[in-house]
Amino acid sequence: MNKVARRPVHGVLLLDKPLGLSSHDALWKAKRLLRAEKGGHTGTLDPLASGLLPLCFGAATKFSQVSLEADKTYRATLHLGVTRTGGDLEGEILRERPLDFDRAALDAALDRFTGAIEQVPPMQSALKHEGKALYEYARAGVEIVRAPRAVVIHRLACVEWQAERLVLDVTCSKGTYVRTLAEDLGEALGCGAHLSALRRTAVGALQLDDAVSLDQLAALDEPAREALLRPADSLLLNWPAVHLPDDEAGRFLSGLRRRVQLSDAPAVRVYGPAPNPTTNAARGAAQDVFLGSAHITAGELIADRLLSPLEVQALAA
Repeated sequence: MNKVARRPVHGVLLLDKPLGLSSHDALWKAKRLLRAEKGGHTGTLDPLASGLLPLCFGAATKFSQVSLEADKTYRATLHLGVTRTGGDLEGEILRERPLDFDRAALDAALDRFTGAIEQVPPMQSALKHEGKALYEYARAGVEIVRAPRAVVIHRLACVEWQAERLVLDVTCSKGTYVRTLAEDLGEALGCGAHLSALRRTAVGALQLDDAVSLDQLAALDEPAREALLRPADSLLLNWPAVHLPDDEAGRFLSGLRRRVQLSDAPAVRVYGPAPNPTTNAARGAAQDVFLGSAHITAGELIADRLLSPLEVQALAA
């Protein structure tokens, strides 16, 4: 295979990850198609799941944690009446039970699992125990006692229910295991269940409808691929924006705290003129560029994640 000549690429690609591909492999393929020097994903999506996987390149990788912490939305398909090892289609059948509940009982169960709940992480997770991922123990046939974890199910809605097939829309906090939710819901209904399909439809404000598949990406030429990249600050658009004048922007980029006449805020996105007169003249009057993230405490703007001057110049070009 010919070696790909890498180049600086900055931005966020919304990828529609296919079934059967790991998040790491999906990133590798997209990174190769873009010839990007630096890239990362914003949280693993299992090979058995498809859907939205935001990929960050260059300067945008500094803000990938924002998507990792964001709420997620899924379209989950449950097979009722059958429990399997691992809680999904790959597992062996453990038990089969008849379905003996009505729509009122289903709605009551959905209500029960909406809001703040506790989950026991599955053995097929990447959580670590004594330095090893739980799935490594599971593959060796070893069961580890796991403590329950608090998560929040913001929305749990029935989309379709036909006999043993139940389709749900789930919006949940980070760290939620939808396969565990499927198993727990099945037990609450008295019939058991496993997850037969999972598709992620949103990560925070980012939507699957705006995503592109790897096949679509491969069919484009390089300029068209790069045109699909969203700005590095697209992960932060729910945060308040702070705009600094020319003299303050340079000081902020050097990491200095700045006095601002603004209310306290736990997270803001900061903009200012690019720190290069030539670039600013070429861009004409005054469109600020993204400089980084910060928070405001007691009238001070305090930097959290800063772009380098070279990254700012690249975004301003």
